[in-house]
Amino acid sequence: MFDAAHEAGLVAASEHPPYSLAWYESFRRILGEGVCRQLGIYAIPDDVVLSVVIPVYNERATLLQLVDRVRAVPLRKQIILVDDGSRDGTREVLSELQADPREDALNSIQVVFHEKNRGKGAALRTGFQHATGQFVIIQDADEEYDPGEFPRLLQVLVEGKADVVYGSRFLGDQSHRVLYYWHYLGNQFLTMLSNWATNLNLTDMETCYKVFRTEVLKEILPTLKQDRFGFEPEITAKIARRRCRIYERSISYSGRTYEQGKKIGWRDGFKALWCIVRYAIAD
Repeated sequence: MFDAAHEAGLVAASEHPPYSLAWYESFRRILGEGVCRQLGIYAIPDDVVLSVVIPVYNERATLLQLVDRVRAVPLRKQIILVDDGSRDGTREVLSELQADPREDALNSIQVVFHEKNRGKGAALRTGFQHATGQFVIIQDADEEYDPGEFPRLLQVLVEGKADVVYGSRFLGDQSHRVLYYWHYLGNQFLTMLSNWATNLNLTDMETCYKVFRTEVLKEILPTLKQDRFGFEPEITAKIARRRCRIYERSISYSGRTYEQGKKIGWRDGFKALWCIVRYAIAD
């Protein structure tokens, strides 16, 4: 009897769009509210739009696959791609996408070009200026991070509990590729120093996945200055100074090697150190 009811409920859930109220209610009746919360099953209001800002530099090999993965996430999205002066054919790929964006009910696409390479931070600022959704997430173009985890990251924002969510690669319950020990140690060191400067207890300050309430990000946007990877400690210091409600959620991570195109290097680590000290003092 229970099995039949259980199966009927799952069939009913499959008939509704994921994260719709009817979809959520179908699961809640079977599993209960507590279990749904633990599994990340919840309702996202129909009018919610997630702005996905994707800085792009020489990512021709992975770009279209990444865009398809972002499209496939069952949420309404504004996808903003900012080419930061690519020289490997990425600009041509983006021009074709701009000419034929294949938009649908869940996806709109904007493409913006920088005439010369200015850095990830500069590309993000450009993307943030175009964001119109209620929430904004940063997505790298290299497939190290899984867009399928957007709903998990959004949950506490949609529920009104958070202003900012960081996706942590180091919370421990999601898979991640085993790679460079010294990079891991550097990440931990920079996160520790950032926490010292901000009085936060983050586990992954340098993560790509940062999600913001748009009004919070728009308030900070005019003060952002860092053009490269210094953006990470800068934005962290500024949301801490404004006493934003910050949450972390665990994420998976499929890191790539330098041979596969990884760009961050030791110079960026030293710049991050400088930014931690600089933005601990003032905006």
